[in-house]
Amino acid sequence: MDINKTEQRVETPYSGATSSPSFPSSSSAPSSVDPRADLTAAVELAGRTLAAVRPEQYDAPTPCEEFDVRRLSSHLVAVVRRISVIGRGEDPFSVPSFADEVADGGWAAAWEPGAREVARVWADPGILGRQLHLPMGVLPGAAAAAVYTHELTVHTWDLAKATGQDPDWDPALIERVIGVVRHALPAEPRGGRIPFADAVAVAPGARAIDRLVAWAGRRP
Repeated sequence: MDINKTEQRVETPYSGATSSPSFPSSSSAPSSVDPRADLTAAVELAGRTLAAVRPEQYDAPTPCEEFDVRRLSSHLVAVVRRISVIGRGEDPFSVPSFADEVADGGWAAAWEPGAREVARVWADPGILGRQLHLPMGVLPGAAAAAVYTHELTVHTWDLAKATGQDPDWDPALIERVIGVVRHALPAEPRGGRIPFADAVAVAPGARAIDRLVAWAGRRP
């Protein structure tokens, strides 16, 4: 989901998180998972995937048709910066959609301070119930965390697919993301104000990550 474009309302499966957040243990049910933990994991995985991109791959196309690897890498750096700005209650549009000032190959280095700032800003449990301004509208922090976990996860898949990587996806996290996106992004209509291709059918028993990206219109 490119939340710079969509205007869909988001509901999350992290019930209770806005009032009494708790970080997950290995046995936690989805309702007990603090969405900040999933956001942190998505940031970390995106950073590792970005760091593994090789120079000869910069011009390669990605499953997100509007981006090649270079442009997607720049966009990801902008996204991680925007997550902090949103968490501080500031204007999301104060951060451009692309980190155009970062030279080729500099995205991983630019990512690290952005990721550290996300961790700092989102460390406050009170952020989950705070009303935050996203490009798509005003949402509570718990929903905002879920939205950006989805965007980072799908774009990490885009980048991995384009560069021949196979990240260590967390199926439980992705199942929670699927729960969010099926509320936020209906199967139809698509196009126009909902700038996604039609959902793609996947085989029964498909991996969680394949089902997630297929719902976003990608072909796993």
